[in-house]
Amino acid sequence: MDTIKPSDLEQNSFTIKVILVENDHLATVNFLKKFGEKLSVKVIESAEECLEFIKNTYPPDAIIIGRNMGGLKFLETVRAESWTRTLPVIITSDQITQGLIKEVLEKKGDDLFPKDFSEGDLVTRLEYFIKRRHYEATQQAKSNILAVKIPLWKRSIDVLSTGFALLFLSPILAIVAILIKLDSKGPVVYKSRRVGAGYKVFEIYKFRTMRTDADQLIKNMGDLNMYTKETAEKKIEGLCEDCAMKGVCQQQLFFDGEVVCEKAYLAEKKEKVAFMKFQNDPRITKFGGFLRNSSIDELPQLFNIFMGDMSLIGNRPLPLYEAEKLTTDKYIERFAGPGGLTGLWQVTKRGKGKKEMTEEERIELDIEYARNFSFKYDMKIFFMTFPALLQSENV
Repeated sequence: MDTIKPSDLEQNSFTIKVILVENDHLATVNFLKKFGEKLSVKVIESAEECLEFIKNTYPPDAIIIGRNMGGLKFLETVRAESWTRTLPVIITSDQITQGLIKEVLEKKGDDLFPKDFSEGDLVTRLEYFIKRRHYEATQQAKSNILAVKIPLWKRSIDVLSTGFALLFLSPILAIVAILIKLDSKGPVVYKSRRVGAGYKVFEIYKFRTMRTDADQLIKNMGDLNMYTKETAEKKIEGLCEDCAMKGVCQQQLFFDGEVVCEKAYLAEKKEKVAFMKFQNDPRITKFGGFLRNSSIDELPQLFNIFMGDMSLIGNRPLPLYEAEKLTTDKYIERFAGPGGLTGLWQVTKRGKGKKEMTEEERIELDIEYARNFSFKYDMKIFFMTFPALLQSENV
């Protein structure tokens, strides 16, 4: 098989692994002289041996085969098999003609190089193949995540438990609705768009706990805050300081149907969080404080569970602007698990009385649940939820 031995895939430490199908000793030597320090090269002397080799070995990053080695026929065979259909294949030839270029494209070859590689950049092309493969694998993973299927046992528990709960709690729900109406003006139920399993967008239901003029109230209060006033003066037409200097947004974010400056949005969000972190939020109604601390405000989500928008146990559905920030390879897996009323991070952190928890910690726990959820795991979280229901702080 190998005529020269600097090139075994198993022995080299190079990251780009290629198979060179070549029986010309001089051509092999020249190839190794040119690329031996940049690539991990396996030399195989025939197309038939190469096919047999890749059947029993983890596929390389690319196969380089000459036209005179039966490269076009080899290409047809590789593309006909599902397990090698996407394997990058480079054809080499002593002479490159328009007809050969057309034929290689028709047979779905990935590239065509002169046999001596006097033109083109082989290493750059191989690096592109690796990036393309990673991108395709990522897209496939995202596609699988977007097709999240809720197990029958989980859906059955959701329907039966929430069905009985809604019947049993209906008098309490009616009383709470009346008290909300008497306590303040506005609708009984608050609706908010959330992103659940597989990036499904739906409207989540909660009992209203804030005044209807909450946004205007906090805006007016923010104007009295010196820090908010100082930073607001630095913003020009919704842009952050850096973008304002250039006159155009450098980092856009799609939020509530509008394009906003992401830096300005995050700065404003940080200001609001810093300003509103006090014991008695004036936006919350008198009765709303009780509803929040007792978690009764979340009871209308039983309807969401019954209708299949989310599950009883799972990862908390996120607001649109937060979900938009978690579409990278590192975070997307948290959406592979069912959305839920209560979940792992709620019982692990809040249940232990910890007041602070980073977003990174929440995401890690969400990913852990998405990977490991089962009937036994769900039951454990369910029974751990009760001690975590009552919060100690009025925020």
